[in-house]
This record gives sequence, C-alpha cells and structure tokens, in this order.
Amino acid sequence: MELLKTYRRSLADFTERVEQVHPGQWSAVTPCPGWDVRALVNHVVSEERWSVPLLAGRTLDEVGDRYDGDQLGADPIAAAREAASQAEVAATSPGALDRTVHTSAGAIPVEEYLRQLLAEHLVHGWDLAVAIGADPSTDADAVAEVARWYSHRMADYRRNGLVEPEVELPAGVSEQDRLLAAFGRDPDWAP
Repeated sequence: MELLKTYRRSLADFTERVEQVHPGQWSAVTPCPGWDVRALVNHVVSEERWSVPLLAGRTLDEVGDRYDGDQLGADPIAAAREAASQAEVAATSPGALDRTVHTSAGAIPVEEYLRQLLAEHLVHGWDLAVAIGADPSTDADAVAEVARWYSHRMADYRRNGLVEPEVELPAGVSEQDRLLAAFGRDPDWAP
C-alpha cells in the first residue's frame, strides 16, 4: 500500500531531522506559536507513542494519560528513534490496516489516521527543519498525499482551531509551499 510506504518514510524523515538538533537548539523558537524545538518534538513523539495502542485497537480511555507530559526524557534523540520504531511496527503489524482507530473525534478508519499522522510528520518536520536551519524540503509524494487529503479536511481543522489561518502566497509557488500555507505556515518563516 502506497500510503503505508509514505507514512513509513515520514517517520524516518522526521527522525532524521530530530537527529540534526544540536544540544543548544532544543530551546530554539519554531513556527508553532508557543512551542520551542523540544516542545514540538515532544508533541510528535507523543503522537507516535499514542499510535501504538490506538493502532492495536485500544480506546482513549484504555490508554489514559500515560502519554501526557514529557516523552523525551534526558535523551530526546533516542526517545524519538524509539517512538518512531514502535509506531512503524504498530502500523505494519498484521491486521493493523483493517482496524478502526478510536480518536477524540470518534472512530475512524486506519487509513484516515495514518494520513493525519503523515500530515503531523510532514508539517512539523518542516517546522523543525526551519527552526534548526536544516534543509526544509519535504518528500514530494508525502506533500501530494497530504494535499489531497487535507483539501477535504481544511474547513474542519480551521473550525476546530487546529491550524493557524491560511497564509496568502503569490501565484506560482511550489506544492510544498501551498500546503504549508494551507496549514497556516509562512514558507519564508525564519527564526
């Protein structure tokens, strides 16, 4: 399945960016209001940790609050590697793609959930890259997949306050920049 391959690449891409964070950059500002690099990485690692029991069919109540708070500990890079590895195993385990995932928005098909996670990795991977001065280029297949999916969910994301208002861009920008702008990111953002 192409979605699963793209999702797996997004896990690897995000983890590679985390591995580029230098010790003095964990408190650096990011495009996400109120989040420094550590908070942003913690958010994504928490999402990856949540995915393991949710992809196994657990409910939010069964998982409880075990993934609240700091998920990075003393070694954020090791924590990110471990969470990504566990998330990949959960997504590729036999029968995982046939399950329903219980989220705060209700029960959804696994494919929908994987697209949500893919968007998290893509957008927050870009956030992380520009915050630490790394290459902000994203996987073209992931951009296309997320753009198709997000075009049908943009109104819900905005209505629920999950994204900032769309950034106006001139004609002729890249598909990556259009997608970032739709998620409320200024593609020219710099710390």
